[in-house]
Amino acid sequence: MVHIAGMSGNEIFCLAQKGLSPGEIVVGNSVYSMGLAGAIGSFGRSVAGGEITQITSMINEGRQAAIARMEGEAKQDGAIGVTGVSSRLGRLAGFTEFLAQGTGVHAQGSSAPFFSTAASGIGLWSQLDLGYRPIRFALGNVAYALGLGRGIVGSFRTLARGEVKEFSAMYNEIRHTALRRLMDDASRQGANAVVDLQLQMLPYGPGTVELLLTGTASHQPALPDGQVVTSELSGEELWNLAALGYAPQQLVMATSVYSLGVAAGLGALVRGVKRGELPEVTKMIYDARENCVELLRSEAQAIGAEKVVSTRLTIREIGQGMVELVAVGTAVRRAPETLRAQTPALIPQAVISDRRSTNAGEDVTTLANQQVAFRAALGRGTGNAAGLLVALLMIFISLCIGCGIAFAAIFQSG
Repeated sequence: MVHIAGMSGNEIFCLAQKGLSPGEIVVGNSVYSMGLAGAIGSFGRSVAGGEITQITSMINEGRQAAIARMEGEAKQDGAIGVTGVSSRLGRLAGFTEFLAQGTGVHAQGSSAPFFSTAASGIGLWSQLDLGYRPIRFALGNVAYALGLGRGIVGSFRTLARGEVKEFSAMYNEIRHTALRRLMDDASRQGANAVVDLQLQMLPYGPGTVELLLTGTASHQPALPDGQVVTSELSGEELWNLAALGYAPQQLVMATSVYSLGVAAGLGALVRGVKRGELPEVTKMIYDARENCVELLRSEAQAIGAEKVVSTRLTIREIGQGMVELVAVGTAVRRAPETLRAQTPALIPQAVISDRRSTNAGEDVTTLANQQVAFRAALGRGTGNAAGLLVALLMIFISLCIGCGIAFAAIFQSG
C-alpha cells in the first residue's frame, strides 16, 4: 500500500531514529448545529456579556468528535499514533464543521498505548529523547462576548487616555480560563505536562470570539504528578533548556488595552499633518507595553518561576485610537537531575529550518487574516451596538436642546 504522508524528509529521518515511520494522512470531521433553543440562549448571553456556554460546549464537543474520528482512522490503518495534529473549524451550509488532521505513525512490534500529538516529527523526536511520553492531543477553549453593557462602558472609557480596564479584564479572563481547561483536560488523561502549546483567537459570529489553546498532553517521569506543566516551547527548545538545567513550569500571559483618548487623539491628528514623531501615541504604546510586561512578571513571581523565556510581545489596533498589547512566555525553573536527554547532542535534522515541516502550520498571512476577521467581528458585535446607543443618546440630547430653544422662543414671542 502506498502511504500519502504529510511529513517532510527531516521529520521522517528524525522519527526513524526512534524506530518510527510515517503512515497515512488521517482526517476526522463533524458538523454541528446549536439548535433553536441553544441559539436563543447564546444570543441572550452575548448581549449580557461573559462566556457563552452554549457555544463553548458545542465547539468543544465538535472538536473532540473530529479528533476521535481522526484517531479511529489512524488505528484502522495500523498506526500507533498520530503526529502533527491540528484542529480547525469552518462554516458549512450555515452549520459549524470541525476538522482534525494529522499523519499516522507506525512502529514494528510496538505495544505502547496509542497516542496523538500536536508535535511535528522533529518535535516528537526531541520530546521522546527527553523522556516526554505523548498521550493525547488536548485542548481548552472559551467562547466569550464582550456584551452590550461592558462595550458601552469601555467605549466611554476610550474618551480618556489610559488603560481600558473593561477590555483588558475580558482578554485576561478568557486566556486564563482556556488555560485552566486545557490543564484539566490533560490531567484527566493522566498527563503531568502539556507541550507544543498554541494559542489562537478565532472569531465566531458577531461580537463573539473563541480563544483556543491546544497542545500535547504528555507524561514526564521526572516531573511531579498531581500538577500539569504547560509550555509553548518547541521540542527542540525543551531539549536545549534541559541541557542547560531548566524545565518549563507554566505558560504565562498578560494583556493591556490602552486608549489614546479624545484630547491626545486630536493632538496627534494635528501633529500628523507634519513630519515627525507623535509623542502622545509613542507614550501610550510605551505605557501599555510596560504595564503588560509587569503583569507578566508578577504572574511568574507568583508561581515561583526563575525566568520567563521565549517571551513575545505583540501589538494590534482593535479600534480607533485603541491598541491591545499581549505578552506571552513560558515560566521556567531548575529541572530535576533526572530530566536529561538520551542523546548527547541534537541531530542536525532536528535543527535545520524546514519550511515543509507539519508544525509550519499557519503562516503570517493566515494569522493576519485571523486578526482582521477578529477585529471585524468585535467591531460588528460591540462597537456598532455601543456606537448606536451613543448616537441615540446624542440625538436625544440634541432634541431636548432643540425643544428647549423652541419653547423659549414661543414663550418670548407670547
